[in-house]
Amino acid sequence: MLSALRLISEAAELAARRHNGMARKGRGSEPYVNHLAEVANLLATATDGADAELVAAGWLHDTIEDTDTTREELAQKFSERVASLVVECTDDMSLPKAERRRLQIVDAPKKSAGAKLIKIADKISNIRARIHSDPTPDQHADLTDYVDWAEKVVAGCRGGIAELDRVFDDTVKLARSFP
Repeated sequence: MLSALRLISEAAELAARRHNGMARKGRGSEPYVNHLAEVANLLATATDGADAELVAAGWLHDTIEDTDTTREELAQKFSERVASLVVECTDDMSLPKAERRRLQIVDAPKKSAGAKLIKIADKISNIRARIHSDPTPDQHADLTDYVDWAEKVVAGCRGGIAELDRVFDDTVKLARSFP
């Protein structure tokens, strides 16, 4: 087993390498790795650094979905738990977007405690990326649609760490304050 610091460092490095060249939606098409860093940081803060595997999974949560990374590779390089958490957070990209969204809502209450925390952190980061100081009508519609859906997903994930739930609620409140 890798040390906690090395586990997180190697997860960050693999996530950054695998997402190299990818940009995220919102925030001026910033590098995708910024999203992964934000999710991992939210998890590290919420757990006060007590769960290195969870933070590593936060870095890696989109690698199977977005890259050619496999579950087996993650289990071998990191741990079975890290791989399982990432798999739990992976959408089936062969399904239409509406079905993927529906399944996230339905499956949220059935996820492990760690996967629920990753889902909440992911939604916080994605909402923050959609907040613009002077949104166009399309940006405003996208933010409203995303927040409405994210609240339904997070409803099935709450209760693990009160502080992370509060950060989500504050993020939603901020998003809803934009015209």
